[in-house]
Amino acid sequence: MDAFLSSTLLVALGEIGDKTQLLSLALVMRYRKPWPILAGVIVATLVNHGISVWFGDWLADAIPANWLHWILGLSFIALGLWMLIPDKDEEVGDKYRFGPFLTSLVLFFIAEIGDKTQVATVALAVRFQEFWPVLLGTTTGMIAANLPVIWVAHRLASERFEVWAHRISAALFIAFGVWALI
Repeated sequence: MDAFLSSTLLVALGEIGDKTQLLSLALVMRYRKPWPILAGVIVATLVNHGISVWFGDWLADAIPANWLHWILGLSFIALGLWMLIPDKDEEVGDKYRFGPFLTSLVLFFIAEIGDKTQVATVALAVRFQEFWPVLLGTTTGMIAANLPVIWVAHRLASERFEVWAHRISAALFIAFGVWALI
């Protein structure tokens, strides 16, 4: 349960104000169909984070155990510092050929490649070495962060909330990093 809850919390907080939330908002504004967009986000996250968890499990087996806690701790601290750097607004583009589900799936999958949450997913997999709890936790966190955007965040969004969300998630990543080093 620790792996699931930690993964959910870290990804949900890490996603607040992320480019994927902006992508979700842009897709909802374009298509006005939240269910296919949410389905695309879920499938893209499961595939992307599934690959990430598999890679993290592989790393946990491939790297000597005495190195893992240092790599993990420093990775979480680096992620925490990275959280303090705001994401740039990225345009979704004017070409929507495939409908809301497929467009959401493809764009969301691409947006997550190399993103903070993908790196965090790898680190969480190394830390917990439990495939399903980490995958389901990171996916739940992604949905927890994007679901409100899909339905209501365009009415409630504020830069002040985004700044504090980034600071809180940065502090949590750094705390997990220090905890892993101890």
